[in-house]
Order: sequence, then structure tokens, then C-alpha cells
Amino acid sequence: MSPVPHATSLRRAPVQRRSAERLARILDACAALLDEVGYDELSTRAVAQRADVPIGSVYRFFGNKRQMADALAQRNLERFTERVAERLGGTGDRGWRHAVDVVLDEYLDMKRTAPGFSLVDFGHRIPVGARRAEPNHRVAGRLTDLLSGHLGREADDDLRRTVLVAVETADALVHLAFRMAPEGDEKVIGELREMLRAHLARTLD
Repeated sequence: MSPVPHATSLRRAPVQRRSAERLARILDACAALLDEVGYDELSTRAVAQRADVPIGSVYRFFGNKRQMADALAQRNLERFTERVAERLGGTGDRGWRHAVDVVLDEYLDMKRTAPGFSLVDFGHRIPVGARRAEPNHRVAGRLTDLLSGHLGREADDDLRRTVLVAVETADALVHLAFRMAPEGDEKVIGELREMLRAHLARTLD
């Protein structure tokens, strides 16, 4: 079953399996419509029709489309960290450079294939969420905890700051790469990979 977004993005968290499945259909419909019509033309009614649920089911979870997009962004983050953790868990300890490649490769794959991700990703591209929950800080916190556990290193302030700077850098350059080419300009992505390794080496080597 798809991960359930954090309860703070929902009016009411699903309790039963049937309710969770309905929420997943709503978010799937939201993601598909974002690709088709964009955020400005997105509506809760259109999402309900696409998900084949009553409009009241949408409003049971979300007060408006902004809350729905924020929940989609949170689900994207859950899926992303799960994918990264699964890949790292299956490769053994191959060092932090391999771990960084896994993180970047999984992000690029979602950027290319996940419905709605090009507009929402983890909450960057449209005004969703509160300022105190800035998406890059949320992503960096998740990745710091994941990488520190994988590398057997304490998640201290230096590591958290270093990962946050890496996430901010990756955010800017990945968006540049996808503005330059539909599938992401490989030369820009290559430069990003080198920059991340040089930046992280100061803390992780």
C-alpha cells in the first residue's frame, strides 16, 4: 500500500484499509492531473472525478487543492526515502560516494517517471506547506538520518549542515538540468555529481 502522508497534511488520517486506499487513489489522481492540466487548473472536483470518489471524500481529507498537493509532496518524500533505503540496504557498505550516487539516481528517476513530480516533487515548485516546514530542510533531515545510519556516523550539526547545503545545490542544478533538456541535461547532472562529491568529502572523508 502507498505510504500515508504525515497526518499534519490531512484533515483526518485514514484508519481503515479502505479509507487509506481511497486516499491513495485521490493522491494518484491529483498527481496525474498535475501533469495534464497544471496546478492552476487543478480542482478538487476534477480530482474526485478522476479518482472515482464522491467530492465529499476529497474534503474529508483536504480543505483545498493546496493541502492535497502538500500531501502528495510528503508522499513523494516517503517513497523517495524508502527507495533509497531499499537500495542502500541491498548493496552493503560501499562507501559514502556510492550512497550519494544512489540518492541522486533515485531522485532523477522519480523526476523522470513519477506522475506530478515535475511540479510538486517534495514541495518546491508550487507554494505548498508552511515556511517552518521548508521542503529542502525536510529532505535534508531525512537523508541525514538515513545516511548516518548507513555509514555508522553520528548525525551531528556538521553533517546536517553539509547535507542541507548538498540538497540545496542539487535542487537548483537538477531544475536547471531539466530546463535544458526534457530528461535532464547529462552534462549538468555530471557537474552536479562532481560538486556533491567534492562538497561532501570535506565532512565524510
